[in-house]
Amino acid sequence: MHVDVGSDGEPAVGSAATVVVMRQGPRGVEVLLGERPRDRGSFAGAWVFPGGAVDEADAAGDRIDSAAAARRAAVRETFEEVGLVLAADDLVEFALWHPPKGVPKRMRTRFFAAPAPEGELRLATAEFMQAEWLTPVEALEHHADGAMTLFPPTWVTLHELRRHASVPAALAALDAHELRAFVGRFDTDRTTLYWQEDEHFHTDDREHRAVPDDGPDADGPRHRLMMDRLPWVYLHSF
Repeated sequence: MHVDVGSDGEPAVGSAATVVVMRQGPRGVEVLLGERPRDRGSFAGAWVFPGGAVDEADAAGDRIDSAAAARRAAVRETFEEVGLVLAADDLVEFALWHPPKGVPKRMRTRFFAAPAPEGELRLATAEFMQAEWLTPVEALEHHADGAMTLFPPTWVTLHELRRHASVPAALAALDAHELRAFVGRFDTDRTTLYWQEDEHFHTDDREHRAVPDDGPDADGPRHRLMMDRLPWVYLHSF
């Protein structure tokens, strides 16, 4: 899939890759999350999956925004940040996130998933202050309690993974559907993120609604993340 513009019609300024590394733990499927340094970067203080920008060396003759380049970047970034050596063939690409207007760093990001390889974590301290293996439910609960900062792509991915009982089942489910493109925009106060399937994606005129966005009588397709409260509310009606 190749898209030349971001969700707001402006060109995305770069490409990135993210890897959801999963292992089978005593509490079920666990994912690797690391806390970015709190004093710098566009994700300062947030807990994220390993990953980063695709560079020219990753392209290796392919387009820098290609899936092949992102796959190489995913392997490289995971090794550089946490010391784990992934097999490129084990990566399952499952989502493509487009940067909404107003985000400080406009990167179109391909999301991959992979089983955890053998080996101990070796954190690059410039990239991660700490890292933990957590079940998706645990991470979402920490966020709901205000103890962990998550950004929407990480939160939604955790939300989708929480129902899987094993790593093979999670990887199979991600591999079974077509690549999902998340093209979104924030509302005016940046407390709701709408994706392209939502009936209000193309309009800011929301004052006329007679029922709450998450009310049982709400009409029309919903694909939004409501972030004006904790826990966040994810509506996906199709």
